Amino acid sequence: MSERVYNVLFLCTGNSARSILAEALLNNNGAGRFSAYSAGSYPKGRVHPITQDVLNSAGLPSEGYRSKSWDEFAGEDAPKLDFVFTVCDDAASESCPVWPGQPVTAHWGIPDPAAVKGSSAEQHAAFHDALRMLRNRINLFLALPLDSIDRMSLQNRLSEIGTCRTVSAED
Repeated sequence: MSERVYNVLFLCTGNSARSILAEALLNNNGAGRFSAYSAGSYPKGRVHPITQDVLNSAGLPSEGYRSKSWDEFAGEDAPKLDFVFTVCDDAASESCPVWPGQPVTAHWGIPDPAAVKGSSAEQHAAFHDALRMLRNRINLFLALPLDSIDRMSLQNRLSEIGTCRTVSAED
């Protein structure tokens, strides 16, 4: 008997940086227990080049990602979503589509690294910071006992993760 695979969608307005980073992290660190996707309400149409640089420097796969609309995940043929996380404040405040499967949702806002102006080093540092914050939150998520936790407790823990409060998987 194989373990259940959870479908997770990360949302951001442009789907060029934060949501792509989160998708890559969860697909890599989720050990086959998760299928992660990303999308945007107003996709940029391309992945930010620094996103790919940062994924490469972190040893994560950087190929095959694309900036796409969240509409791809709202149709009948879309994967049944178990979790939907917004990673930017703009996407969190928008009216989202109705997601198939009634997923658990949470807001995990991360500052937009693509909005950082300055030197190349400063811009890269902002992307690395976003990756670090997402890695910390995803690691907390991965430590949760998803098979044995009730929906309300799970919702509370996911919200706590989004506010960067320290939560324990055992609580």
